[in-house]
Amino acid sequence: MTMPSHTACLIIIGNEILSGRTQDKNLAWLAKELNEIGIRLSEARIIPDHTQIIVDTVNACRTAFTYIFTTGGIGPTHDDITSNAIAKAFGVRLERNQKAEAILQRHYGTEKLNAARLKMADIPAGASLILNPVSAAPGFRIENIFVMAGVPSIMQAMFAGFRHELKGGAKMLSKTLSAYITEGVIAERLSAIQDQCPDVEIGSYPFMRQHRLGTSLVARSTDAAKLDAACRRIKDLLLSLTQDVVEEDWAA
Repeated sequence: MTMPSHTACLIIIGNEILSGRTQDKNLAWLAKELNEIGIRLSEARIIPDHTQIIVDTVNACRTAFTYIFTTGGIGPTHDDITSNAIAKAFGVRLERNQKAEAILQRHYGTEKLNAARLKMADIPAGASLILNPVSAAPGFRIENIFVMAGVPSIMQAMFAGFRHELKGGAKMLSKTLSAYITEGVIAERLSAIQDQCPDVEIGSYPFMRQHRLGTSLVARSTDAAKLDAACRRIKDLLLSLTQDVVEEDWAA
């Protein structure tokens, strides 16, 4: 397939994700939201709370994708180091942002706004704030990088606030055809269909339902006509082997 013109990478930051203690719920949600505005989530990376690894990952990704989104590591504790690491990646100071401090002041009040919470007002110089309507502590944007909280409800609220600023292309369309046929039976002919339809991405995914093996074939393209043409070929292939074929249309 032709590479999409608007791409994104999600960098998930947190030892708790890598240890298995916390399960990430942001990737699938963000991928679907980005597709709605024609941005392809092309890559996701999960990295630890380690300053140099964050710096290296951000610098490797920010020139390779249209947009970079990060989640995690912007809270008040000692292991929340994302803001500092991103400042280092850009070679700028981490400084107390007066607008962010005022937001925290209104939210917590003078008595509860301690030094740890004030740390959440430290933002890389030149960055703009991403507002947080859930728990006040803001994220930030610097160039093409959007830095958000790891808590799904907060991340989603932050994303909603800047979604309109993102520029995308054509929406990715998808169709799924499933049948109780194993991959080995259709692999050779499916490969030929992929060669005949280079502008359609075709994926093969085995499943087991009711103790029966089957395969779901997912075709994806931004061109509806080419997608339909590929799906007709896939359906003909499946129908040549079984009459029990299930079709599904969705965007992803």
